[in-house]
Amino acid sequence: MSGTFPGTTVEVLHLQRGASRVLFDGIFATGGITLSQVSVMTGLEPYMIQNWVKRGFVSPPQKRVYSRAQFARIIIINMLREAIQIDRICSLIETIADVIDDTSDHLKGDDDLYHFYVDMIADGNVNIEDEASVTAAALRVTEEVAEREANAKRRLLKILKIMAYAHTASRLKIAANEIFSTLD
Repeated sequence: MSGTFPGTTVEVLHLQRGASRVLFDGIFATGGITLSQVSVMTGLEPYMIQNWVKRGFVSPPQKRVYSRAQFARIIIINMLREAIQIDRICSLIETIADVIDDTSDHLKGDDDLYHFYVDMIADGNVNIEDEASVTAAALRVTEEVAEREANAKRRLLKILKIMAYAHTASRLKIAANEIFSTLD
């Protein structure tokens, strides 16, 4: 089954665990990426991304290039924005940073959150209508998060569940609007 990475226009033949990390490693092999590259890979107009920077949802690019974390934040906002207000999405993302003080742990930035989410849905065994299934998938991808960070792990599990429901709601809303636009 082919598709795209969540929140992007980047095609993938089969979404599998670790695929988003490989994608990011390739994209950022030579450093940051430009606004035009972010625009192409997300399907967002450059002015929209610049507006998010201006409004403080995304930190400003350094020397006109975006980092892995900035790109991940843009992708997360893009994939959830139809279901959740952007300021709430940013609060959701920042919730992890508020809990994690030790940057040697597995939760280092927005890109890690994105990778956890992609790994969670890449599983293929997630039934979005079954909360136990969503929770089990979130638990599987967060096994490596240290137990000493139990509070952070509980919060991460909740965030991943929110992302799963909001991403599905966003996709359904877009699909419904596309069908609606074809009505005679």
